[in-house]
Amino acid sequence: MSMNVISTSPSSTEILYALGVEPVAVSHACDYPPEAIELPEIDVSKVDARASADRHDQVQAATSDGHLYRMNPERIDAVDPDLIVTQGVCGVCAVDDVLVGETLAELEADPDVLALQAEQLEDVLECVREVGAATGTEDRAASLIEELRDRIAAVETRVPEHPRPRTAVLEWMDPVRPAGYWVPDVVTAAGGEYGLGDVGQPSEPLEWEAFLEYDPEVVVVAPCGFDADRTCDQFHELADRPGWDDVTAVREDRVFVLDGGAYLTRWTPRLVGAVERLATLCHSDVFGESPTDVRRP
Repeated sequence: MSMNVISTSPSSTEILYALGVEPVAVSHACDYPPEAIELPEIDVSKVDARASADRHDQVQAATSDGHLYRMNPERIDAVDPDLIVTQGVCGVCAVDDVLVGETLAELEADPDVLALQAEQLEDVLECVREVGAATGTEDRAASLIEELRDRIAAVETRVPEHPRPRTAVLEWMDPVRPAGYWVPDVVTAAGGEYGLGDVGQPSEPLEWEAFLEYDPEVVVVAPCGFDADRTCDQFHELADRPGWDDVTAVREDRVFVLDGGAYLTRWTPRLVGAVERLATLCHSDVFGESPTDVRRP
């Protein structure tokens, strides 16, 4: 099936490429695989601050009186899309179905719209199936889903029942936000205990005292939209807080930095890579050393 597909989020772009479908246009944030960077962009972000607290404030301001992104209607019409793959969750991380609907109401283009929704790890596999059905790549989607399930099972069968280290995955540093939605599933599959949020629930800011009381034994810092270098550059936003040096994970040198966009904050097949990496952080005696893209701050 040959069709013109627009992707409005990095997550849907990754899924499309994994199924052999190259979009004709993408979101400004789509950076994987590298080929996506060269494609026409259909939106821009209103957020440009560097410090975590400043970005948080800009997001709050932008979303309180409208959308965080501006779409380019002329570019959408120019590529004549048959299908737009967007998302029905989190209009902060990428363009969502609401903004897509508002934009299409003003255009000549009348494409199908597929709004993906993922709240748990299992949902991510369902998203792959849905994109396969919408793009005529059902067989490839089924094979990919089977491969991903096999990789998760290969980790789960090796995880020791005890101990399961208290694990914190932070998707923001100021304010501190433990990751939500599918991340508790990822941590559980990797052999950790996730006590800072329930699976399927969105991320919420956490009081610093509550983080200290939880006293994680493993800390993974993976801010949404930050690569590992940027996270390390701004790590002082955590390390300068009172009580940081007393956290068990800090004292035992089990604090790690991971590229959030690559492995944890997007609902893509690479979440299975996060399961594999977190398993090495929670149980290095079983799984060995972490890959080199797992950093120490």
